[in-house]
Amino acid sequence: MKKLFLALSATVAFSAAAHATTIGVTMDKFDDNFLTSVRNAIAAEGKAQGVTLQFEDAQDDTGKQLSQIQNFIAQKVDAIIVNPVDTSATPKMTQLAVAAKIPLVYVNRKPEDKELPANVAFVGSNEKVSGKLEGEELVKCLKGKGNIVVMQGQLSNNAALDRTADIEEVVAANPDIKIVQKQTANWDRNQALDLMNNWITAGDKIAGVAANNDEMAIGAILALKQAGVDPKTMCIGGIDATADGLSEVANGNLYVTVFQNATGQGKGAIDAALKMVKGEKVSSYVDVPFEKVTKDNYKTYMTK
Repeated sequence: MKKLFLALSATVAFSAAAHATTIGVTMDKFDDNFLTSVRNAIAAEGKAQGVTLQFEDAQDDTGKQLSQIQNFIAQKVDAIIVNPVDTSATPKMTQLAVAAKIPLVYVNRKPEDKELPANVAFVGSNEKVSGKLEGEELVKCLKGKGNIVVMQGQLSNNAALDRTADIEEVVAANPDIKIVQKQTANWDRNQALDLMNNWITAGDKIAGVAANNDEMAIGAILALKQAGVDPKTMCIGGIDATADGLSEVANGNLYVTVFQNATGQGKGAIDAALKMVKGEKVSSYVDVPFEKVTKDNYKTYMTK
């Protein structure tokens, strides 16, 4: 009887393991600071929920990401989480997942699908809020006048387009502030450093920098230091409230950043995927709100 019980227990354990939920996760790129935080949050929540996760790095390559999604489908994963390289490619990704009847969750970057079908959801933040919060604080810092430059993320990315449009809308309401330069640095610190160096060399009188993320804002700060300009004398803004960004707020180099909740997005992506796997209905858009961060409240976000 004891042997029979042990055999049955082993069979049950094997059966449970065999039916463990498996989720394929493809991210734009692993070496992005903010996306690393999202990935870590997905991993932590997946572990807490007993989920088997398979992570893939698309390395900023849309073709590679599509292949990764096709591989997940071939492996018959239970759900797929995608942080898209190029949001214009999401209709194709959606089509693949729907045809395979596999739940799909987009995280952090809003898909360009006109509407998301059942069993497909987006977990992220309303980008139209982030740039507005950043822009309004920069207007305060500038006291309503001065020239600014705008550093954009990848132009294939809705977040970059929305954040830039928000800044432009705020500037349009303040006629004494002018955008004298606007160019992409692809979310990258080193590219932003080079871009800021070019603008400094061009001789434009610049009073502020509106960057679409903290990494580019930090690149601008480094370029100013190299040029012998104290960043504290300028009005510099970023978005994401990364650890490095918060450090720059603390030392006074970054006037404002906007907290984008990487943990909330990662956890929300796992939660949405698991609900759909269980057959539960999920809202097509799960909002994770942005929050303004300045010298007055940055300490609150140091542990987030």
